[in-house]
Amino acid sequence: MEKVKVGIVGLGRLGRQHAENLAYRIPNCELAAVCSVIEAEVKEAQEKWNVPYGYLKYEDMLDNKELDAIFIASPSGFHCQQIKQALEAGFHVFSEKPLGLYLEEAEEVQEVVEAHPNQVFMLGFMRRYDRSYAAAKEKIEQGHIGEPIFIRCYGLDPAAQLDSFLQFAKSNYSGGLFLDMAIHDLDLARWYLKTEPKEVWAIGGGYARSEFDEIQDAETGAAMVRFENNAMGVFLAGRNCAHGYHIETEIIGTKGSLRIGTVPERNQIVIMSETGVVQECVAGFLERFEQAYLSEVEEFVNCILENRRPSVTVEDGVESTRLGYACKKSFETKQLVDVTKDKVTFQ
Repeated sequence: MEKVKVGIVGLGRLGRQHAENLAYRIPNCELAAVCSVIEAEVKEAQEKWNVPYGYLKYEDMLDNKELDAIFIASPSGFHCQQIKQALEAGFHVFSEKPLGLYLEEAEEVQEVVEAHPNQVFMLGFMRRYDRSYAAAKEKIEQGHIGEPIFIRCYGLDPAAQLDSFLQFAKSNYSGGLFLDMAIHDLDLARWYLKTEPKEVWAIGGGYARSEFDEIQDAETGAAMVRFENNAMGVFLAGRNCAHGYHIETEIIGTKGSLRIGTVPERNQIVIMSETGVVQECVAGFLERFEQAYLSEVEEFVNCILENRRPSVTVEDGVESTRLGYACKKSFETKQLVDVTKDKVTFQ
């Protein structure tokens, strides 16, 4: 196989970024098909990136035997079914996070992935491929901070997009704040601490927009997690960050600590004037993780060409969903939730 021919489903904001990367920026890759329920998006993508095949129905794209792999960037509620369909049709599969909005369906996907060992499956936890987060993992593995015992994560989206976040939260495809937004941080915690969660307590509310309370979701929410090795985690997720897109992570160990993204700077420019000293903030996730989105797909394509497994596994998707779902249940019920591999129960 000289080139991996990929078909992508979902041409929203993130899907378009992935499609452009697949078309122009990934070596040994060809964007051969696009799919969306919106005909205008399909036509625009075909014309813009010179894509030979365009589809309005996902099942029609799966009938294209010229394709080698399917890239899933559709709304979260479609991921599980589309992953299963693509694997059963014989394709390699890359899916954006989360693996699923419900724990049972995520576990079903794991069974299907494991039943197709000759096909590459990869989940889009792109922060693992960000240079800063990857370097932090290396520092921890090298023992620079001793044994990691505490992780603190902030995931804050810009207030300027609050109206669109609210509309998305009202849809059936969001899954709520913890499954939609905090899932990246929950995955990082498992990755850095190398342990699974045991208990979670989550709180939050609609502080600037009471409409979030009406749909049992949170505009801003926080979760405290105790892990099986007694390590601790505190996770803050919000949709109302006044200064822009703020992603910050701190890991404290027995011999030191490290932080990633304490100042969410756009570049090295600092403007000093009569209004004070200003450093611009990144505007959103596409800008902050531009390199990571590219690197993760390069890894997916290389895994197909080299016949090997990616480091991000379907189990990572299941366990992050398990923890995200537990956070959601704790927030909704206002109870401490016990998290194990076999159950998510109240205490």
